[in-house]
Amino acid sequence: MRLDRLSIINFKNIESEDLSLSAGINCFVGDNGAGKTNILDAVHYLSMAKSMHTLADSQSVRHGEDGFVIDGRFTRDNSRPEQVVCSYTRRGGKTLKRNGKEYERLSEHVGTVPIVVVSPADSALISDSAEERRRYLNRFISQVDRTYLTALMRYSAALQERNKLLKTSPTEDILLIYDGMLATNADVIYRKRMETIEAMIPLVEEFYTVLSDKRETISMEYRSELQTASLSELLLASRQRDFVNEHTTSGVHRDDVIFCIGGHPLRKFGSQGQQKSFLVALKLAEYTLLAQHSGCKPILLLDDLFDKLDMRRVSQLLKLTHNPNFGQIFITDCNKHRLQQTLDEAEAEYQLFNITNGKAAL
Repeated sequence: MRLDRLSIINFKNIESEDLSLSAGINCFVGDNGAGKTNILDAVHYLSMAKSMHTLADSQSVRHGEDGFVIDGRFTRDNSRPEQVVCSYTRRGGKTLKRNGKEYERLSEHVGTVPIVVVSPADSALISDSAEERRRYLNRFISQVDRTYLTALMRYSAALQERNKLLKTSPTEDILLIYDGMLATNADVIYRKRMETIEAMIPLVEEFYTVLSDKRETISMEYRSELQTASLSELLLASRQRDFVNEHTTSGVHRDDVIFCIGGHPLRKFGSQGQQKSFLVALKLAEYTLLAQHSGCKPILLLDDLFDKLDMRRVSQLLKLTHNPNFGQIFITDCNKHRLQQTLDEAEAEYQLFNITNGKAAL
């Protein structure tokens, strides 16, 4: 999958832009705040119908305007052309069209344009709560498994309703109905998460070994209450606790993934460079599995490439991605000469755009 042409109107600080893109590496360089990341975020909208940051659609509209339009012309690996248009207005909301046909539900588009993002925001996967790691897994798995996405949406809806009921002293019969809905969908979610983590582990270890020159060993472990009992059993056992807390205290919405380096928590014992290297290895593993499941090469977004990575590790990363297993790549950096030097040393072909105040120039 590659993006051949990207047209943007009134998106963040970009008034109007029309870019012809390389099928290989596309670099966007400029000062902080120039709009480099906004271009990558526009690409993300075409894949996931939302910002890669936790922003409302209204926050992505250029100041003083009513809405934005992002138009992408793609070519699949089988050479079939496709057009995806994402638009938003403050009054009309958001619409997404593929080849001229509007989706009834935005979730139907997820997975159509596979994408992987590496950005400074990834540090939240290590430093923040388990919710961030669950959100990451959900976003990743939903791109390759629609059954998972459906189960996740149903589980979330049932959980929300059950939590509301717990605040009103519901009867046992009503709770059992929601328990059954949660348990059915939790089983699908748990099994797919376990399967995904098991597939990721050897890939993450392999990529990290290359990035670190075999200097450290890392590991990751999936933890879920469903490893000990079914959700139906867990919900019955936690019934009184749920009444006291007025929310559901057991379930896959409490799952976590543990990251370690040298057998110790990565959050506490990993340096910034080691943590970033782990996150890059994690995302490259995600990329590999997405490619296997989707049958096409995802688009790889590398935002602020040198953030917390030294030249050696960046060079290793570029060497890893500069092979036939990877497709189109978008890179942002504030130091043009540093980026060019690193790409030249990796013998990579690239197209470079200079970004100034939301405008791009070759």
